This record gives sequence, structure tokens and C-alpha cells, in this order.
Amino acid sequence: MTKANIVNKISKSTGVEKSTVQKTVEAFMESIKSSLAKNENVYLRGFGSFIVKERAQKTARDISRNTTLIIPAHFIPAFKPAKVFVSQVKKAVNRLNKPK
Repeated sequence: MTKANIVNKISKSTGVEKSTVQKTVEAFMESIKSSLAKNENVYLRGFGSFIVKERAQKTARDISRNTTLIIPAHFIPAFKPAKVFVSQVKKAVNRLNKPK
């Protein structure tokens, strides 16, 4: 599903114009990005958490040059789904994959 699909679905279910929904979705995503950029996690009860994870320093190999590289520790954004969300997805997928 794409952002455009999400906007269309919300617009149809709420009756709000697509342009308004588009602005709202964009503002929501920008709010999450700016919070994570400030190292602030975002918690959405029943859905999940957008968090900042620290990756440790590691050693990698450049096989074309046969050299070793050091990748420094860095931070990345991550999403951790809520338990309720995970169980709903598991149930739905299990129903779809059941043999008929």
C-alpha cells in the first residue's frame, strides 16, 4: 500500500477531501521524523512505537579491494509494533493462508 492509497482510503471512509487528508498525513509523518531527529521516541498506543536505535561499531569487508572497513556506531530509526497489532496481523494472515 502506498501513501496515495492510504490517503484515498481515509478520504473515502471519512468523507474528508483528499487534499486535506494528504496534508494531514504529510504533517503526521513530518511530526514523527522531526521527533526522531531530536532523539525523541513516538509511542502510539495499540499501534506501535517509532524509536531511535543505536547500531554498534562494526568491521566490514570490501571484497573488491580485499580491505577491512570500520563502520562507526550510528543511530537509525526503527518501528516496533504493539503486541495487539502483531496478534491482529498474525490472525489475519493465518486466515488467508489456511488451505481451503
